[in-house]
Amino acid sequence: MEDISVITAVHHPLRRRIYDYLLLYGTSKVTTLARALESQVGSISHHLRMLERAGVVERVPDHDGDGRTSWWRAERRGLSWSTDDFADSPADALLAREAQRQGIRLQLERLQRWHRNRADPAYADYDGYSSDTTAWATPEELNDLSDRLQSAVREWQASIDTDDGRDRTPVFLFTHAFPSVP
Repeated sequence: MEDISVITAVHHPLRRRIYDYLLLYGTSKVTTLARALESQVGSISHHLRMLERAGVVERVPDHDGDGRTSWWRAERRGLSWSTDDFADSPADALLAREAQRQGIRLQLERLQRWHRNRADPAYADYDGYSSDTTAWATPEELNDLSDRLQSAVREWQASIDTDDGRDRTPVFLFTHAFPSVP
């Protein structure tokens, strides 16, 4: 189970963008993050420290050796949690539900941005992907599905050789599985 401090740290909109950037591009300096995310260096530094306290990112030695720049990398490859993990603490449950709402907003915003920009020539060779289905499952079977999907995604990520010289664009994948009625 994730600690609530980790969940709330990552689910702040700018901190989530910082974390995603570090996952995609690897070790980066603060000024690079600020430029890429169109934010102030001071703001990026503040949010990196928040993510560092939560154990999500870490400061790394200065690549340039001049000691004037601050370099960071993602310490973790991902998070997996449920609001049910925090049922024993009403305060933590409230924070978890808000983090969940933030996460869903982010996911839907990214999906909407994709649909608005799919005519962009940079995405001409990308079809996108959507899938949904309805099935019967026990709570244990739903947990099993989650584990299998996470395993498949990790296996797929590990199979990609990012040093092969091919052009790639960042891809965002999200899935949700939950009890529902027709």
